[in-house]
Amino acid sequence: MTTILLIGASRGIGFELASQFIADGWRVIATARSDEGLERLKALGAQTLRLDVANPASNSGLAWQLDGEKIDIAVYVAGAMDRNSASTPPTRDSFDAVMHTNVMGAMQVIPQIVPMVQETRGVIACISSIMGSQQETTSGNAALYRVSKAALNMVVRCTQAEQPDITVLAIHPGWVQTDMGGPTAPLTSEQSASSLRQTLSHVLEQRDPKHRGAFLNHDGSTLPW
Repeated sequence: MTTILLIGASRGIGFELASQFIADGWRVIATARSDEGLERLKALGAQTLRLDVANPASNSGLAWQLDGEKIDIAVYVAGAMDRNSASTPPTRDSFDAVMHTNVMGAMQVIPQIVPMVQETRGVIACISSIMGSQQETTSGNAALYRVSKAALNMVVRCTQAEQPDITVLAIHPGWVQTDMGGPTAPLTSEQSASSLRQTLSHVLEQRDPKHRGAFLNHDGSTLPW
């Protein structure tokens, strides 16, 4: 059975990915930091692990929890938002909350799961954002979030440079109707997850070198860095 690991799947896109991959016959391992999130994922049929990506002590135990696993696709979904513009300096608390979740967590989690993905010559995908594209930046809104996603994109590129036998990529889920995206976004969680699921499955199946270190839209098209 094909196995996917979803890091941060208690709500929004992560939860919908878990639901759709399970419905598609995949084995899903999903993480959440709260009892409520873990119970919701268990009710779907996912195998669950407790993980708080913003907490280094919690991250340090991930490899132990996954000991012996072979993972086909691992997706770092966890994310935090700050909506202040570049003209408003971030507080230390807001900077830590966003950067710890969006960047530090990925840098602590990914090295632990690389050996398990190497077993299958699989895929590691980080849920990034077009707002992290330097070329596409025409606004300073949500500046800290933009900075964190640009940094996450560099995590992807650095990881791929050291892991040529697997595929590591950043992927934009679209503007989605989640707590982060808001109710006016054009995509529902179900629509975004469906598109992401198809793209990730295609990348795994093809194992095409062109996808290594790529920045993709949810529909599989290439985005500018």
